Amino acid sequence: MESLGQLIRTLRKERKLSQQALAEQYGMSRATISGIENNTITEIGLRKVEAILNGFGYELSAVPRPRQRPTLESLKQAHFHD
Repeated sequence: MESLGQLIRTLRKERKLSQQALAEQYGMSRATISGIENNTITEIGLRKVEAILNGFGYELSAVPRPRQRPTLESLKQAHFHD
């Protein structure tokens, strides 16, 4: 979510919109927009974030991320299969 907030802030500033103007456009409070941009909001509906991104011409999607580290279980399996 942190990178989404940064993206929304960048897009908003590129279009010279205030947080208040963006909030009014989507029926949210300025505090909600600030929370999204600063990753300080505890919960935000995905539909709200998606609506903002769609308004900027972006699409919200999920992609698999590469595994960072092997899990303990995968290490055990690899060890016992050798």
